[in-house]
Formats: sequence, C-alpha cells, structure tokens
Amino acid sequence: MQKYKVKTKLAALLAVFFSLTSAGCSSGGGSSSIELPTFEAEDTTEATQGTSAETTTRKLAVTTEPQTVKATEPAPAKTGSMPVISINTKNTASSALRFVTEPVAGHVSHAISTWTPGYVIPPEPYYEACTITVTDTDSTVLLDSEEADVKVRGNWTTTYDKKPLRIKFSQKQSMLGLNDGAECKNWVLLAEYKDYSMLRDKTALSIAREILGSDGLYASDAALAEVYINGNYWGVYLLTEFQQVNSDRVDITKPKDGYGGTDIGYFLEFDGYYSNEDALHSFLPDYHGNAPLSPYDGNDGSGRKVKCLSDGSNPYKEDVGITIKSDINSPEQRDFIENYINGVYAIMYNAAYYGEAYVFTDDMKTIKEAPEMSPEDAVKAVVDVDSLADSYILNELFCDADLYWSSFFMDVDFGEGGSKKLRFEAPWDFDSALGNKDRCADAQGFYAANELYDVNDTYISVNPWLTVLMYEDWFQNIIKDKWTAAYDGGVITRALDDISSDSTVHEKAFADNYKKWRNNTTTSDVSSELCYKALHCSTEKEAADYLADWLSKRAGFMNEHWHK
Repeated sequence: MQKYKVKTKLAALLAVFFSLTSAGCSSGGGSSSIELPTFEAEDTTEATQGTSAETTTRKLAVTTEPQTVKATEPAPAKTGSMPVISINTKNTASSALRFVTEPVAGHVSHAISTWTPGYVIPPEPYYEACTITVTDTDSTVLLDSEEADVKVRGNWTTTYDKKPLRIKFSQKQSMLGLNDGAECKNWVLLAEYKDYSMLRDKTALSIAREILGSDGLYASDAALAEVYINGNYWGVYLLTEFQQVNSDRVDITKPKDGYGGTDIGYFLEFDGYYSNEDALHSFLPDYHGNAPLSPYDGNDGSGRKVKCLSDGSNPYKEDVGITIKSDINSPEQRDFIENYINGVYAIMYNAAYYGEAYVFTDDMKTIKEAPEMSPEDAVKAVVDVDSLADSYILNELFCDADLYWSSFFMDVDFGEGGSKKLRFEAPWDFDSALGNKDRCADAQGFYAANELYDVNDTYISVNPWLTVLMYEDWFQNIIKDKWTAAYDGGVITRALDDISSDSTVHEKAFADNYKKWRNNTTTSDVSSELCYKALHCSTEKEAADYLADWLSKRAGFMNEHWHK
C-alpha cells in the first residue's frame, strides 16, 4: 500500500523548502514572490504539549503563503437539492471574512511553528457576531436572521482552507429538524475537507444512531447543507449537533453554577490533547499501573502485549489522558471522577486478566475484593456493558485512524436517578475512518481492540477501554447478539442506500463544492493523509462508490467473526 505522508520533521522541513523555492523564485535567483499574512506572530519558544501525535507532519508541506480562498468569486446557482444555511457577519468591513479564513487552533499552529521555518502564527479561532438564515430545499424560510456567534472549530482541520465551524445561537433553535426538532444553542458545521465522498461522518453517525439508539444512547443527528457566508458560496457542509451535556444530547446531571458536590454527571473524552486543558478539566489515568493488554487480533494477541502509557521504550509515544468536557466547579469533582475512572478500569482489568471481582468501597475512593461476586457481575456493576459493546461494534466497523488518540467519549451520572455506571456514547469524527486513510484500507482484519499505530507510524498504542474486556466470553456474546441484530435489521443496507442516494441526488452540489475548493486532487494539501484508493477518486461519485464498497466489505468481515 502506497502511503502519502511525511513521517519526520526533517522531511517536513525539506518539503517546506522545496515548496517555497518553487513557488515564486525566478531562474536568475530573484526573490520569492510569497506574501506573508499581515497578522503579528506570537511567542513560539515552546510548542504546547500533547500535540505532536496529531499534528506532526500531517501535510506534505506547511507553507507561509496566505490563504487562497476566493471569497468574492461568483456564487453558483443554488442546486435546490440541499437546504441552505446563510451566515452573515454584522461587521460589514471587507476584512470580516477573516474569522473563517485565517484562524488555526493555537496548539496546532504552535506545534507547526517548531518544524516550519518562517511560519507566522495565525490568530486563534474567535467568535464573530453573525445572523443566520436557513432555507429549505423548496425555499421555505426555516430560520430568519437569527443572531449567533460563529467561529472556526477543530484541531488539525483548522489548518485547511475550508474550515469546520461552530455556531452558538443567542436563543435555542431547531436546525433542519435534527434530533426530532430538539432546540439547542450550539451546532457544528463539518467541512468534510479530506473526505472526498463527504459522506463518511454522515454515514457513521447514521449507523451509530441506530445501534446506540436501540439502547437509549446518544449519537449526533446530521444533515447536508450548502453554506453561504456574506453572500459568498462556501460549499457543502454537514450540519451536526454539538457534543455537550444537554437533555436532548448527552443526558446527564448538570451541576448548578458554583455547586461543588460530586453527585453530578461527568462527560469525558479519551483525549491526546488533555494536556492543553486546565488542571480542573483534565487528568491522566494510571490504567491500573500501566498494566499490559493483549491486543485482540483474532489470534490470542499473537503473544504480544501493549501498554496504554509511555514507559520510556519509545521516545515518540505520547500519553492519552482524559478531558472533562462537562461543567465542573471544584477540585473535589475533578479528583472524584479521576479516582472513579481509575477504579472502574482496575475493576475491568482484574476481572479480565486475573478472574477476580472487585467493588468500590462506600466512599468511592478505593476498591476492594468481592469474592462473593463473579468477575462479570463486578464489571456490570460499574460499566454499562451494552454501551461498551455498541462502541466496540461501531469502532470495529469504522476503523477510525484517530481511535488511539481522541474523539472517544464516555460519561457517568451520579446525580439523582443516575446509573453511576460508565457509559460509552456520543461517537464523533469519522472523516479519517471507513477506509479513507491507510488504516484497514482493505477492510479486513481486527482493528478497534488491536494494536493501533499513531498518525506517523512511529509507535504502537491501544484504546484500553475497547481492549480490556475483549477476551471475556460473556462480553463477546453481547457483541455477537448486538451485531447480529443490527445487521439482520438492515442497518448496513440502509447506510449503503443512503450513500448511493446522496451521491446521486446531490451530484451538482458536490461538484460545485469541489469546483470552489479543488481539494480532491492528488496534489492537494490533504493528499498525504489519504490511502491510495481514496486519494485517486477524482469525483465525489467515485469516492462514494469506494466508500460503499469498503463498508460492504467491512460488514462482510464483521459477519465472519461476529454474526451468529
């Protein structure tokens, strides 16, 4: 399999050098014609920790050229196949569009500056006051000039020309009827810049809503839309819900302002960026003393063991901690959830690797052996195992390249009526999944609980939450029951039908998108991130056909091993 990525900082420097020298130098040795952005550089003496696994050399080159977005080019005629979201800044100055063209996430830009000579730190994402109008495919106005703040969102995706956006309305709004018309302030527009089919997130979230929804669990709803900003055509986006604690989203107990008690809900992300957060909202679990795990490869691990945390054997390996995504107000709450996560993982590990049952003490600060219980029951007392099985199925099916690093969510509710069990839901971020990158590109082999390579192939890691119970027969039986029910219920057939329908119905809209952004080429700034087949799809239709073929083959693999 041919790979399109630069693996070392030295290679990135060489790529930058050649991109700069070829961009505007005359044969007579004249000066470069490259123009630097006008914003001022910030101090870059130290890059933010916890970024290199995601940001190191993701592109063939990161140059100092200004953005090439043609903001004032004539807008194509509306296709009528998609709803239209029009964003208009209250600022009428010609510079108003900078909020959507220039910002890059600060931890990403600072990391890039450490290996890119001459890189000028761009502004961090900031909110711009806007009004938003939404019209349906029949031109019916669904929202009329509603006030909202809008900003660029994301991590590495903020480096792309077409950037994902977060919308924060001043008043709760329903958007395109998503999630049964639930009204919320916060929404997301995913750019789908490196997914030439533009359907991976939509497909993954649709499948997730069926599988998780059958257990009363949450996954974001989504819909395609054409976006205009200040009258300028901005392409096709995927409107999704914002990952947050909300009665219509992650439904757990939200603490009142200033409340410091621990009897609340906690929304958590397994997150390689945890060290970018403040101390109140992040921690590094001990993963039962960094005890080794047997990767699930269909061959009893082939005698291999993998540790969750760095042990000094590989200088490139970075630790993945936990970010607390929900509101907390006190160190006591942070310490409580850190201790709880460590205890739950220890209970899972002792059950799976030692056949021993442990339970929390009454104060929830330590665990103790419970010989009267079975190891299975001990796990089920603290883990929503149905949600964990659902999560395994989704991640095994999708083969997300970022599974070792981020966008893996869980929650637990200690509020009134809460289950006090760790629950896995709110899946997110699949533009690097479903055969788009060189991870499981042939759609074969065990992935989610197996050894996982980092983005630059410099170290091996594992997602501990998906791996720790995989050799338990009782847990495998739950997976088999759930996958069999989902597949026989037609979840894959419906997903394939949707891919075909979207690609056909929205052919003109997709073509307009790629006419504007021109990123679906083998020389684009995302080419280094894609596997050979994904990279060589020149149209959305070809990319959608490849996606459908990959998903069909992957479902076949799942049936071989998990269908009853």
